[in-house]
Amino acid sequence: MKTKRSMMMKLVPAALNSAAMACVLLGASGSALAADKVKVGLLSTLSGPGAGLGVDIRDGFQLGLKHAGGKFGGLPVELITADDQQNPEVAKQTSDRLIKRDKVDFMTGIVFSNLMLAVGPSVFESKTPYISANAGPSQYAGEQCNPYFFNVAWQNDNLHEAVGKTVMDKGFKKLVLLAPNYPAGKDALTGFKRFYKGAVVEEIYTKLGQLDYAAELAQARAAKPDAMYIFLPGGMGINFIKQFVGAGLSKDVTLFGPGFSADEDVIKAVGEPMLGMFNSSHWAHDMDNAANKKFVADFQKDYGRLPSLYASQGYDAALLMNAAVRDVKGKIEDKDALLKAIKAAKFESVRGAFKFNNNQYPIQDYYLRVIGKDAQGRVTNKTLGKIFSNHADAYAASCKMAAK
Repeated sequence: MKTKRSMMMKLVPAALNSAAMACVLLGASGSALAADKVKVGLLSTLSGPGAGLGVDIRDGFQLGLKHAGGKFGGLPVELITADDQQNPEVAKQTSDRLIKRDKVDFMTGIVFSNLMLAVGPSVFESKTPYISANAGPSQYAGEQCNPYFFNVAWQNDNLHEAVGKTVMDKGFKKLVLLAPNYPAGKDALTGFKRFYKGAVVEEIYTKLGQLDYAAELAQARAAKPDAMYIFLPGGMGINFIKQFVGAGLSKDVTLFGPGFSADEDVIKAVGEPMLGMFNSSHWAHDMDNAANKKFVADFQKDYGRLPSLYASQGYDAALLMNAAVRDVKGKIEDKDALLKAIKAAKFESVRGAFKFNNNQYPIQDYYLRVIGKDAQGRVTNKTLGKIFSNHADAYAASCKMAAK
């Protein structure tokens, strides 16, 4: 009969072997936690009337990735692109798939604020950093600000605030305002009226995606304004401006808009009828800095067109991700360190100096542009001067997010 001692001696090697195996497995598991690539989910509007905006964000992002050598912080990038179809339910389902199935490390790309508000809660719950290349809802700038949401573009109100100040400074006294009836449309006119204190004789809200403006133009004509301010992104703006000029209103009414209602995507579709339209932007293709010159030249070379502000924002989103991964030395699994690196924003933006406010929206300059013809005879924007310097949004004071 075996003694208890001999049985124990036989068990010792087995126990040691099991412990050694456990160490190997733990080691393998530990190394698996260290990322060997960066997965980015780019969910944007790539079909329908707003597709031009999403395509520009995607193309700008891809150019930024190309300039980074296909790597962020030395890690290869897997870019997963998806179409939200400008539909909140599709956006949420696709976002959930990117997070749960594809396990992306970053998300970006959404154009429209109602879609951003639809996907935000599940993105933030998953602790996936979201770098917005466009949508800047007031909710996420103020009381609902979130440590996982960063906006590399602007807060929705900002470009409208800049035009409101310009229209006021130019002495226009009787305005008609027009925007789509969705969160960014309401933010737009709120921002405009924050700085324009003249008479608003009509404030018109249209259906998002509307393309026929006969009723709205008749309403505007009856109001007899001296100027009109519109926020109509993508195909909406293209159709409106054509109909505005076709109805003869441009002879008596000066038209103003934010940059995204008067940018290269709209100009390309409308052409000379846009000459003389004023607009505001935080970026322009004629900005004189090295990063912007390289971006504009290479975008034209790769895509055969001038970039829009949407493209510039997609490009900056890629550069910000690259800088953040670089600064954490590829350890993107360390979420606290990654969030701090994103917030530091140590990258060369195409708009020049870039910094985040406490709510992780930009503090930046805004410019007045006018549509004219350049030296090559192209109808395009020309920068006239600065409207705001180091401008912050109106909601940051309501953001109580603890500093990371």
